[in-house]
Amino acid sequence: MTWAGFFELLTYPFVLRAMAVGAMISLCASMLGVVLVLKRYSLIGHGLSEVGFASLSVAAALGLPPLLVAAPVVLLASFAILFISQRWRVGGDIAIAVASSAALALGVLATALGSGLNTDVYGILFGSLLATTEGDVAVSAGLALLVVTAFLLFYNRLFLITYSEDYARSLGICVPLYQLLISALTALTVVMGMRMMGSLLISSLIILPAVTARHVAAGFRSLVFLSAGVSIFCFSLGIILSVIWDLPTGASIVLTNVGALLLTRMTDCLRRCAQ
Repeated sequence: MTWAGFFELLTYPFVLRAMAVGAMISLCASMLGVVLVLKRYSLIGHGLSEVGFASLSVAAALGLPPLLVAAPVVLLASFAILFISQRWRVGGDIAIAVASSAALALGVLATALGSGLNTDVYGILFGSLLATTEGDVAVSAGLALLVVTAFLLFYNRLFLITYSEDYARSLGICVPLYQLLISALTALTVVMGMRMMGSLLISSLIILPAVTARHVAAGFRSLVFLSAGVSIFCFSLGIILSVIWDLPTGASIVLTNVGALLLTRMTDCLRRCAQ
């Protein structure tokens, strides 16, 4: 496709809806990803996406509304992961591995007992950005508003909890409350993001922008802003490349993020060598 054809596509409402939803989900995932990556909980996006795959597979097999099933299930799973890691004194990676393994097995079982790997399950795995609706735009806008508001109102508390939970407790901050807030927002972001990226790729939107920005940012505040900027830029570039070269949208966005990470890593290495 030529550039003229691409700009012509931007006149269609479904393309504009897809761009809006993708940009807002990318913003939410990248900002939450900063906290999760710094606290070494970055794989929670992958674990929750597996739970989302299971819940959407069950919903498809039973003919139930997908998002109405997935949202509460993934939300409860995020709380369960947090509870297991805190109360059972196990690492967050172990809790995530247990949840994701069990959820993936349940999703495969539901798929096998249902109609097999049909179009619905394929969409769950790989996403379909152009299938977004006006309702998705409204929900994504509300979610983005919640995430941005949370960072604006509780920036200092999130900063302290991210770097030192013990010090935050000593100042009287209710750490579990903010952990629940981050878990809930991450779960909702994963559920909405699966519509765009699929369950196999949504965790990349949480991990890659934050890791990329960490090579450049000088502090927590700049890390949040840079992560959001990198995520939206890579999303936009990935969309452009996927449309012009007729590539899968989700994979194009992920590889664009990987390219940005490699570029910043190489630049950082060259800067260190020059010093």
